[in-house]
Amino acid sequence: MKFFIDTANLNQIREAQDLGVLDGVTTNPSLMAKEGINGTNNILKHYVDICNIVDGDVSAEVIATDFDGIVKEGEMLASLHEQIVVKVPMIKDGIKAIKYFSDKGIRTNCTLVFSAGQALLAAKAGATYVSPFIGRLDDISTDGLTLIEDIRSIYDNYSFETEILAASVRHTMHIMQCAKIGADVITAPLSAIVGLLKHPLTDSGLAQFLADYKKGN
Repeated sequence: MKFFIDTANLNQIREAQDLGVLDGVTTNPSLMAKEGINGTNNILKHYVDICNIVDGDVSAEVIATDFDGIVKEGEMLASLHEQIVVKVPMIKDGIKAIKYFSDKGIRTNCTLVFSAGQALLAAKAGATYVSPFIGRLDDISTDGLTLIEDIRSIYDNYSFETEILAASVRHTMHIMQCAKIGADVITAPLSAIVGLLKHPLTDSGLAQFLADYKKGN
């Protein structure tokens, strides 16, 4: 399973990259704004800065919602860096644009997916990644992990190459549950990724080893 970090914070991206397990980055206008990155030129530069830190794919989101606008913006984003994956919303014109990009060899991430039917359309259109938002489904008392299971089953039935990128991952259990189900990718905040390191028995065991070592020296 690939690990992506969901942020626009360069320090957090560097920390995850230094950990040695980072495969890519997802971000969006809201995360950019959270870091004080505003204005088209600043946002585009920030995408390139991210690409220069990580080795893997970086999802860059279009703002346009009409076909022509998505295509124009997506082609511009893809030209910024070879690691850029164009992030396209799950709407009618978005699906049309994903098909266009697929035919042109431009990689895409279909975002804001909340049903298996939407994921099926994204795969049919040739999306590189599909991003079901499991945390947001949990927020409305719907099991987001069931959606991952359904998409996995459908994709396996027909050997779709589209990768399931579990998004809106909130905590370490989401990561582990997605791994058990067979999500191809998770994108999560740094806290959830680093949280996998922690276990009280590891801490107490290490403390005991160090204490015993000191006794013998």
